Amino acid sequence: MEFKYDTKPTYIVITPAGTHIDANMTASLRQNLQKTTGEGNDNYIIDLQNCSSADNSSLAQFVHMHNECYENGRSLVFTAVQDAVLQALKEGDIADEINIAPTMQEAVDIISMEILERDLLSEE
Repeated sequence: MEFKYDTKPTYIVITPAGTHIDANMTASLRQNLQKTTGEGNDNYIIDLQNCSSADNSSLAQFVHMHNECYENGRSLVFTAVQDAVLQALKEGDIADEINIAPTMQEAVDIISMEILERDLLSEE
């Protein structure tokens, strides 16, 4: 599975090239998150702009990725979720368990606020 990476100072945008979210894509995405962790930038935005369909069973992996990130003090936001994929996330009760931002700017804002929050909490 191919992914496009765009590294920014405080986060990495990962954009899957494929149009269908399946078990192979989510497994590759999860491996890529684990592989890039510890390289100095551990916050991620997954840009799903190219993904127009999904296997409902594979979407549960999004929750596992989300939980792994937050358990380790990292952020993960999904953005540009197409209608069919968003509907599948809602049907599987996954949409409420992960961060979804309608636009890239909102995803960046979520990452920025969570970084600030972690910094403030670590000072206490």
